[in-house]
Amino acid sequence: MTETGQAAGLSAGPATAPDSGPLRYRRILLKLSGEALLGERQYGVDPAFCAFIAHQVADVRAMGVQVGIVVGGGNIFRGMAAAARGMDRATGDYIGMLATVMNGLALQDAIERVGIPVRVMSAIAMNEVAEPYIRRRAVRHLEKGRVTIFVAGTGNPYFTTDTAAALRAVEINAEVLLKATRVDGVYDADPMKVPTATRYARLGYLDVLRDQLKVLDAAAVSLCQENALPIVVFDLNQPENITRVARGEPVGTLITGETGGVAG
Repeated sequence: MTETGQAAGLSAGPATAPDSGPLRYRRILLKLSGEALLGERQYGVDPAFCAFIAHQVADVRAMGVQVGIVVGGGNIFRGMAAAARGMDRATGDYIGMLATVMNGLALQDAIERVGIPVRVMSAIAMNEVAEPYIRRRAVRHLEKGRVTIFVAGTGNPYFTTDTAAALRAVEINAEVLLKATRVDGVYDADPMKVPTATRYARLGYLDVLRDQLKVLDAAAVSLCQENALPIVVFDLNQPENITRVARGEPVGTLITGETGGVAG
């Protein structure tokens, strides 16, 4: 089933809580790339796929999990790509931050449509469309059961939204950083190009940095390492993966302080 097809199937009706069982993580930070919001489109935002994500968020929230989200903007604009074509890097990054705001508002709408309260908090002041990011206010929103979407990256150029996700996760005392991808974990080679690539069930932060595994940028991994924040890299296209991670089930690739990759 295609991503858009999954989304369409999930969007017909209110979200229902899955059989939760014991929770391992009660506050999570979900990192979504801008490209994830494309669905099957070539550009922009696919409302059907946003609805698909919204139902997953609603399910995990119904289990009692507090959810923060950081979203990228690569489906609309990439600052690094623009810089490679001659644009000033800082200018390109600021434009990319604005793209994340648009994505955050699209997600807000989709999540509100399934009956979940949402707040969008921006690292760049734009009071007409989003609240300013204030750490204590963000934590309070989470405590009140509101899904909190963090946009505009860190508010500074030269930092990726991966780094923004790690930073916000540490600031709000999230128990895990979930990196959503289109594949089911971290591989020793690109599985789209190398059919024999090996998937890791577990990795250490140092393994990711040493082997330059392109799952998160080095600054984000280092920040997680310094704060002992586990990272789970998982396939966003599987509808129950977020709830499975919250229950502590083995999903995707777990990155922690233990070095030595373990194949899965």
